[in-house]
Amino acid sequence: MAKLLYQGHSSIRIVTDGGTVVFLDPYVGKGYDLPADLVLVTHEHFDHNQVRLVSMKKGGKILRHGDFLSGGKYRTIVFRDLTIEGTPACNRNHPIDQCVGLLISVDGIKLYDAGDTSRTDYMKQRLANENLDYALLPTDGIFNMNAEEASKCAAVIRAKHSIPIHMNPRAPFDQKIADAFHAEGKLVLKPGDEISL
Repeated sequence: MAKLLYQGHSSIRIVTDGGTVVFLDPYVGKGYDLPADLVLVTHEHFDHNQVRLVSMKKGGKILRHGDFLSGGKYRTIVFRDLTIEGTPACNRNHPIDQCVGLLISVDGIKLYDAGDTSRTDYMKQRLANENLDYALLPTDGIFNMNAEEASKCAAVIRAKHSIPIHMNPRAPFDQKIADAFHAEGKLVLKPGDEISL
């Protein structure tokens, strides 16, 4: 069973049942002691792309938004025991051609990391029908949607568990914003919390 460590802000570490170590949007927190097989960067803002924090295993890969989005087409990449599909992510601070969300399938689990975004049509057109296990949604209300809009997105997506992330640009976690996020199956993770997926 895969394990997910919430490092804070948008930084996530996943270790699959087969031992593949994946970091998403490295920036803050602990847990960088495990060498990575794969690093995923949703876009090139400094609070998502600190790949220098990660030591790579031999044969490890760093995949950035351009690996998942090229010429307006979203790609799916299979890496060992993971399938990762690029998805639209955008708002006034994040041009659609410079950012992606990620739909990750691993160990029989489907996880959606929205990246930096506000509501997109894709959430209703595709994600609502994906029977997602987890949705990680930004909630800061400054560079992305706020907790209220993210709650509406969670209602559209209908993941079994919705997790608020990217809450406060000045802190890795914000309890007030976490409390303002509402969703069926809401799951609040604090930096350092690890769950089995």
